[in-house]
Amino acid sequence: MQLWIAAIALLFLAACTTPVATTDVAHSDTPALLLGEQHDEPAHQQLHREMVQALAGRGVLAAVALEMAAAGASTAGLSPQAGEDEVRRTLRWDEEAWPWAAYGPAVMAAVAAGVPVVGANLPRDRLRPAMADASLDALLPAPAMQVQQQAIRSGHCGMLPESQIVPMTRVQIARDRSMADAVARLAVPGKTVLLIAGSGHVDPDVGVPRHLPPRLASRSVQLPPPATPRRDYCEDMRRHTMPRPAS
Repeated sequence: MQLWIAAIALLFLAACTTPVATTDVAHSDTPALLLGEQHDEPAHQQLHREMVQALAGRGVLAAVALEMAAAGASTAGLSPQAGEDEVRRTLRWDEEAWPWAAYGPAVMAAVAAGVPVVGANLPRDRLRPAMADASLDALLPAPAMQVQQQAIRSGHCGMLPESQIVPMTRVQIARDRSMADAVARLAVPGKTVLLIAGSGHVDPDVGVPRHLPPRLASRSVQLPPPATPRRDYCEDMRRHTMPRPAS
């Protein structure tokens, strides 16, 4: 696996989060609620399900948009009685990238409530074109672009060649824009679209909120990380990229 491909997968797992109070989030009337998680934190995924159930219970959940599924996938045509296998096929779920055991409960809670679950992430076949798309460089102001580029460096543990910083930043921006487009399309007056994504994606300064239409009010909630990291992602990355001895 090439370094940049492995790095894409690890970058968002290692993203930092900012602690935010969440006790009143489910009672928010914000048209776009952006929930930022740490992908390996089970408590965050438990909160996803509780949030879906609370918003759906109030009758205000318009849709759930997911970083964990590619744009174009949707459960909108499924019955609330659809089973997990059918839902996974419909969302073209990638179990290797996103364990269903972690995200399935929230997805199925939405389906059972008659709420569509929609893929929002940039499709895999658009990653390479995004890396070469210089027009993406103009979508963030210079200070935000610098912050995003530094996040790319830190997220890759200083191991990514400097020549790849700009292309990888473009991928991040393209993903944020894809998620923003999905949220905007799903917006319904008087209801809330819930986006579930990595914490870095919902950062108001550099992430999805930057790409939402000005008329669409949003609220970002970055869930707090665990007190003790579950894994050393930099060590994982070093093991993936170290040359193997000749046999």
